[in-house]
Amino acid sequence: MVYARSSMRFLIGMVVLLALVACASGESSRSTGTYVDDKVIGTKVKAQLAADEVTKAYQINVETYQGVVQLNGFVDKKAAVSRATEVAQSVEGVQKVVNNLQVR
Repeated sequence: MVYARSSMRFLIGMVVLLALVACASGESSRSTGTYVDDKVIGTKVKAQLAADEVTKAYQINVETYQGVVQLNGFVDKKAAVSRATEVAQSVEGVQKVVNNLQVR
């Protein structure tokens, strides 16, 4: 009886562990470390955009994949488009910036 409980706990633990590993690294073959790095980079870019005088007033969506930052959304000034690229490129770890911001 004790052996059955221990085996069941072990089995449940392994299933949970495998599920966590699959979720963390399943996004297009990114390792867990790369996924975490991308989240940190994206968060830093968002913070810098919010702190910048030119880009702070705009809702800019930031997505990061393997160090490539993609900026999406709409801004009111052309200066905000180019400034957003400059701000994103200034963040450590950013390999490239793809700016899809549009002026409306």
